[in-house]
Amino acid sequence: MTEDSAKERILCAAEALFAESGFDATPTSRIAERAGVPKGLVHYYFRHKADLLTALVERLPDERIEPAVVVVPGDLAGSLRRLVRELDHRFSRSLGLSHLLWREADTHHVVRDALHERFQVLVRQVRSVILAATGGGLPAVDVDRASGLLARAVSHRHATARHAENDLPAEFDGELTFIAESLAAKVAPA
Repeated sequence: MTEDSAKERILCAAEALFAESGFDATPTSRIAERAGVPKGLVHYYFRHKADLLTALVERLPDERIEPAVVVVPGDLAGSLRRLVRELDHRFSRSLGLSHLLWREADTHHVVRDALHERFQVLVRQVRSVILAATGGGLPAVDVDRASGLLARAVSHRHATARHAENDLPAEFDGELTFIAESLAAKVAPA
């Protein structure tokens, strides 16, 4: 057994057991048993049980998307739709983990802090797409408000929605159009 495979098995076991029973109700001995490793190996890789949660946060997909991948210059609504679609695609690969971590954020500051930092990255991501799609000229306060609003909506969606067949990115179409039109009305004349 290689070091990487043992650590990976421990993380997979922890994720599955935390999802089934919750963090507090899952002893490290059950994690070791599910992973097929000695209990001491769990503590070797993860000194404290909460360190498993930190490692699981790091397993969430990277939400950083280069604006050039999604931006259509001059088409803010289309650019935002493409951003949300790409974020949905990335997060659809980790629905269980995402749900588990949002649940544990209520009682574990390590997870809450890590998810807060990820949210701030998302706000900056939305902001960069807005600026790239519009070419600037918008009041900074409006860009910041729109970025925060859309990031909250996307974050809520990924934290609570199960992304079933009836939960497609098109459901955001009205909201995205509203944000784009509201910002377009604020563009400073050239």
